[in-house]
Amino acid sequence: MTRILGVDPGLTRCGVGVIDAGSARAVSFVDVTVLRSDADAPLEQRLLTIRDGLVTIIDACRPDVIAIERIFAQHNVRSVMGTAQVAGMALLVAAERGLTVALHTPSEVKAAVTGYGRADKKQVTAMVTAILKLDSPPKPADAADALALAICHAWRGGDLAHDGETEAQRAWRAAVKASRS
Repeated sequence: MTRILGVDPGLTRCGVGVIDAGSARAVSFVDVTVLRSDADAPLEQRLLTIRDGLVTIIDACRPDVIAIERIFAQHNVRSVMGTAQVAGMALLVAAERGLTVALHTPSEVKAAVTGYGRADKKQVTAMVTAILKLDSPPKPADAADALALAICHAWRGGDLAHDGETEAQRAWRAAVKASRS
């Protein structure tokens, strides 16, 4: 069993989801939360708030790996800067704890969870709810996105047993491995 912590970085809302993953694509819900920082606080205090929350969750849940959303350029540079700062801080916390980190793009996460790389947030939330057999959808969307990141890593990027993979999934994993060498 591998414990995966997914981080959907955000300066105002940072989604953090934890799952356990086993063989044959089996995943189970452990925890989910959204860390929040006050938009009126100084940047360094906002980052510290998110960092402290991540450290608390990591120390409590003891993940084996952290999956973080890979930041990409958007039209709103101010928004992407805050997101990138939180992602960098999550990378630092993982390094301090000696944890393996994986970065996954939003389209990779959507494709892994819904089968469609351009799925909307509603579709991702519905699939996360179904996959993890949750009684109700995780809210806000940042929570569902964090769980989706963890699921994506379990199914596409993890060092887990790959029992039950389809031929396409094996080919995808082999292509990713080849691209890294």
